[in-house]
Amino acid sequence: MEIVNEILDREQKKAEKYKPIIVDKHLEVEFDIGTLLAYDSNDLDTKLLNSNTDEYLQSLARDNTQLLLNKVWELPTERIEEAIVVRLPPPTTVLPRAKPVPKPRPLTKWEEFAKAKGINKKKKDKLQWDEQLQKWVPLFGFKKAAAEKEKNWLIEVPQNVDPMTDMYEKKASEKSEKVAKNELQRLKNIARARKVKIPRVGLPVTSDKASANQLATAATVAKASTASLGKFQDKLPKEKEARGKGVHELIPGKERKRKAPIPTPQAEKEHNLNVLDNILNKRPKIDMDKAVARHINTEQIQ
Repeated sequence: MEIVNEILDREQKKAEKYKPIIVDKHLEVEFDIGTLLAYDSNDLDTKLLNSNTDEYLQSLARDNTQLLLNKVWELPTERIEEAIVVRLPPPTTVLPRAKPVPKPRPLTKWEEFAKAKGINKKKKDKLQWDEQLQKWVPLFGFKKAAAEKEKNWLIEVPQNVDPMTDMYEKKASEKSEKVAKNELQRLKNIARARKVKIPRVGLPVTSDKASANQLATAATVAKASTASLGKFQDKLPKEKEARGKGVHELIPGKERKRKAPIPTPQAEKEHNLNVLDNILNKRPKIDMDKAVARHINTEQIQ
């Protein structure tokens, strides 16, 4: 009999740990299963809230969560890879956002080409067997660079290349050029997605066709790009020099006029007084020989 009582007490203690799944509310709780939202409009028990705030709020949250899960498991279930799941319905509550919904990323030039041609992206393996090193090597990352350095500890110089060429330096420069080219292409994709026209090198183009001023500027810049800065270049008939804002900055070797700093009021006053003194104190320069000769000529005529 004692053994039976011990077993019953043990089972009762286990059952006390788990609260019932049925929760009674004076007012029904409103649910939005699509966003897993439960809205409880029942009044709070102020006595329990003031006496033991943490336990009361924890118990209230537990009951509302239990009601929400009960509603979730009322939906039709399905099995996906040994797991039982439910499909949530579309949400009915409109949640406010601080910012607008982000737009989907526009396709790059290659992605548009692949979509038009029906090319599907295949998932590549992360490792590849290297016959020379006799081990698995990653396709990217610092371990890939370390494997390349280990494999290419000696680089043969081709016959059509200068034997004094540093092949390691040449390989590093080719890699940097490739990285720069990819970065340029990435920036072009961003500009094309945002519908920004990329200016041509040296001359900003506002439309598909260059204006006469831009063509004249391009011709002037091309002439000044020689070793003599265009000194010995012949001009075309009726050719005019390019003028306008920013033309001098494009022509190499052209002297730039620096803007004088704004003078202080005291310095400007002294400068004006000096100019006035120079004007007032300036005496006319008299050529005596010329004056005597003119006087003699007038007397002879009379």
